[in-house]
Amino acid sequence: MGIKIIAKHKRASYDYELLEKFEVGMVLQGTEVKSLRLGKVSIAESHISIDGDLEVWANNIKIPQYEFGNINNHEEARKRKLLLNKKEILYIKHQMKAGGLTLIPTSIYFKNSNVKMQIALGRGKKRHDKRHAEAKKDIERKLRQGKFD
Repeated sequence: MGIKIIAKHKRASYDYELLEKFEVGMVLQGTEVKSLRLGKVSIAESHISIDGDLEVWANNIKIPQYEFGNINNHEEARKRKLLLNKKEILYIKHQMKAGGLTLIPTSIYFKNSNVKMQIALGRGKKRHDKRHAEAKKDIERKLRQGKFD
């Protein structure tokens, strides 16, 4: 099972407490896949939304135009449909309403030559939560290195 990571949202785990992760497919055009193969994508400012008719959309994912494309090249920051089954969408929608959670894209990768995206249900962290998490990471790092001050 070959997995090649294209892009990661590095601040996702810093800004959000990631509770549950899902692997989803994406509906893409041909030139978008070619740009992804070159490793050109940004998911830092992106977000995920669910429409009322149970469609999941990834907004603001920036895939630059393929430089060797023609007039049929894609738009850079268009909405892209995500592929989940109905049960998953209903479950996610329920969790978002009940728990005040958000859907965050965490990474885009190739899995057996298919483009997949990992999304996560997350709860936003407050400033003091972030400080606590940083202190915990620091203590764990010192324990691993054997430095006890």
